[in-house]
Amino acid sequence: MKFKSKVFLAPMADVTDSAFRILCAKYGAGLTYTEMISSTALARKKENKLFDVQECEKPIAVQLMGNNLDDISKAVKLVQNKVDIIDFNMGCPMKKIVNSGNGAALMKNPLLVKKIVKTLVRSSKKPISVKIRSGWDKKHINALEISKIIEKEGASMITIHPKTQSQVRGGEADWSLIKNVKDELNIPVIGNGEVWNVEDIERMFSSTGCDYVMIGRAASKNPYIFKQYKDYLKNGKFSVKNNFEMINDYLKLAKKFNTNFNYVRGHVMYMSKGVKGSSKLREEIGKIKNIKELKKIIQPI
Repeated sequence: MKFKSKVFLAPMADVTDSAFRILCAKYGAGLTYTEMISSTALARKKENKLFDVQECEKPIAVQLMGNNLDDISKAVKLVQNKVDIIDFNMGCPMKKIVNSGNGAALMKNPLLVKKIVKTLVRSSKKPISVKIRSGWDKKHINALEISKIIEKEGASMITIHPKTQSQVRGGEADWSLIKNVKDELNIPVIGNGEVWNVEDIERMFSSTGCDYVMIGRAASKNPYIFKQYKDYLKNGKFSVKNNFEMINDYLKLAKKFNTNFNYVRGHVMYMSKGVKGSSKLREEIGKIKNIKELKKIIQPI
């Protein structure tokens, strides 16, 4: 596939609702992802509030997780007509996920990884991508082994977050691992982890040779980062967007797509960090129950 930008928005639980994805795409994200969705929940209920893809979202990837091959196949067939890419999570480090044998726990089972990717490819009419970590812990770094299995079984793209499961969100990301995988694979590699600003994006591209860069938490605070990188490539410089302009851009989309207010409140909390009086503002935001009330306390632009 071809993308308008080489910088993507990461799938994030309780963050990548459709309004936020559309906002990031508007600002220049080349690809956005739904938050992680259980393939078993999709297969057995057929409807899932997390699968909120809008017709205007192009390109869009759905991220699935799971370890039941039948459920994975059924889930793919249920969602593939509404998305451009099927992504599969083998990297989530959270205890409730790995304790059920999902996410990063799959890194410990190369045979099951092989079966899952084979199932995904056979079940889907759309390209398959997979997101992994560096390994389970520092004594078991096997990202290259797992990456080669993923490529051999027919995946079209792979994302590497070069931290182990045991690190969760702490510690440093070892970007050299992204380079090692990129040097060995023929399919596109997406680099992810510890990318906080435009300079980090450029540094990841130059130091790893990755094909694309995926941004997570930095984008939740500053979705305008996608436009900033585009401007940087074009002009060698970029501007900063007013926090309240970003918030109002998001609120318009949230209202249009009837976004769950818990998501809305969370985004406004993130995007208001760092502004003058933000602590008091976030305290007020925590008491509000709808967008109409929220707009009343957002500082006029």
